[in-house]
Amino acid sequence: MEVMLERLSESVASAQSLQQLARPLLEMLEIVTGLESVYLTSIDETAGIQSVDIARNSGELTIPEGLEVPWSDTLCKRCIDEGRRFTSNVSEIWGDSKAAKALGIETYASAPVCASNGAIIGTLCGASKRSKSIGPRARSALNLFSKIIAQHIERERLLEEVRRSNEYLAKYALTDSLTGLPNRRAFQDELGRLLARAARDGSYVIVGMIDLDDFKSINDEHGHVIGDSLLKSCAQRMSAVTRDTDMLARIGGDEFAFVGPASGDPDEANRAVEQLRQRMIDATAGEFRSGSTAFDYQGSSVGAVAVRFVSRDQAIALADAAMYDNKRERKLMESGPQR
Repeated sequence: MEVMLERLSESVASAQSLQQLARPLLEMLEIVTGLESVYLTSIDETAGIQSVDIARNSGELTIPEGLEVPWSDTLCKRCIDEGRRFTSNVSEIWGDSKAAKALGIETYASAPVCASNGAIIGTLCGASKRSKSIGPRARSALNLFSKIIAQHIERERLLEEVRRSNEYLAKYALTDSLTGLPNRRAFQDELGRLLARAARDGSYVIVGMIDLDDFKSINDEHGHVIGDSLLKSCAQRMSAVTRDTDMLARIGGDEFAFVGPASGDPDEANRAVEQLRQRMIDATAGEFRSGSTAFDYQGSSVGAVAVRFVSRDQAIALADAAMYDNKRERKLMESGPQR
């Protein structure tokens, strides 16, 4: 027994999963209770189902893992409702239980597995086809093991909540809340990654800057709600024309940027730059609607370059300069020929 307890202590201390914890506990529970089937269940009260998650069977009675039974008909629920943790004459006390009758259970012991808020999330059980007595040591072990399992499940749930929270925060830190696009930080990270790859293989990187022309006047005339709607619409339209390999990001109020890989051939890379630049211009121009408001929007100024062997800041500066060149060209075109 001492060897078993020592091994159990080591297993509990080193368990990284519910399986690693529960199986040695069930082995110990089988020894101290003398019951031929011991098992751990989970309860879905919303669905009204009790499931056998982990089981150890050593005799004629077999409780299979994966077994699902209606919670309302289980011996576990009867034990909890009646405050009865153990019985050796199931056929007399709970003869109407279809599950017990189908399995031929005569002796039954159960302890609830409770969450920290008191909710019953499962049970730790032992059963036999024969009528057997269970001493105080076995009952204490059943209660103790159910509490150990409950604490482990709570810890696993807490760790899962922390993991989900961290994933959300990481995503939030890299996402623009209005458009759902990657933000400036995400754009800079991707640009740095592609430039590093380009430095290794000699390929080019396409970098583009987009500025929604006269966005402030739209905000002033129609209000911020319409302005936000325009930003989201432009983001959706530009996303639709980017390549699968590109990243489109919102990096400021009315500023967007894109980055993507290009061929190592300069002519081919420059053709890809011009095609992508024109698609962005076309995507942001045209009629926009938001509720009862509709207007024709002139679109955006877009500058794009194919770069390699430059720093991240240099790449952004080159694309920014190209964008301002395009903005000046657009203004000249709007003002008409000069006399």
